[in-house]
Amino acid sequence: MPVLRIAAFSDGNTGGNPAGVWIGDDLPAASKMQAMAADVGFSETAFAAPEGSAWRVRYFSPLCEVPFCGHATIALGAALALQHGDRTFELKLARADISVAGRRGGETIAAALQSPPTRSAPIDRLLQADLLQLLDYSIDDLDLNIPPARIHGGADHVVLALKTRSALARMSYDLKLGRELMEKAGLVTVALVTVESPQLFHVRNAFAVGGVLEDPATGAAAAAFAGYLRDLGWPHGGVINIVQGEDMGMRSLIRAEIGEISGSSIRVSGTARIMSEA
Repeated sequence: MPVLRIAAFSDGNTGGNPAGVWIGDDLPAASKMQAMAADVGFSETAFAAPEGSAWRVRYFSPLCEVPFCGHATIALGAALALQHGDRTFELKLARADISVAGRRGGETIAAALQSPPTRSAPIDRLLQADLLQLLDYSIDDLDLNIPPARIHGGADHVVLALKTRSALARMSYDLKLGRELMEKAGLVTVALVTVESPQLFHVRNAFAVGGVLEDPATGAAAAAFAGYLRDLGWPHGGVINIVQGEDMGMRSLIRAEIGEISGSSIRVSGTARIMSEA
């Protein structure tokens, strides 16, 4: 089967984070999926095959397998809707059972995923210091209204809130050192965020473990961040919106709907646009 190339969390017909999507009768061997993901070259490629009434899904970056990828799940929801019509699809991941819905509409496809359960915990101070050094920030750059934390929504991330948009814009780091640090800490991404309003955030995500300096849209981290805001008692009003990818010239829009129960899943939605088939 060909690999579909779909940009998830697009801003209409532009922007978004490209993902590869492969759908077949049976999943290939892990080594084959890894090679295909490296060949596609996007931050993640989702591989799906039917398993009973659901779909078995695995995600690979160019360098490694990851337990969950939000933007590739949105892309998968779009691809499944194209093949099987508008509905909700049950997905079986390595560590969780989730769902994704796809709805076709003109040149884009609306998709929404229900994330794995979220959780959060205070960050280890040594890890915080190492990340600040890697990213060339100081304690004074941090917005402590959102304290640094280790957050989870199907995969582990760290969130660091910054006081200013200009600080966010200057994010840079050594990719090799970043990968070593994030692998050691068991992190998939480091999310840097700034607050425009209680319901609107600007975000950049370092994804060194996948061999990618930055992801233009990160649905798994968005779910984890939304869950963390709920844990904090943040005045989210039930929904937050994330703008990501602007500094890369790939503006992406993510919407996360937040329930009231701590530890429950988050509904993450956006649009997807079809780019091409490999």
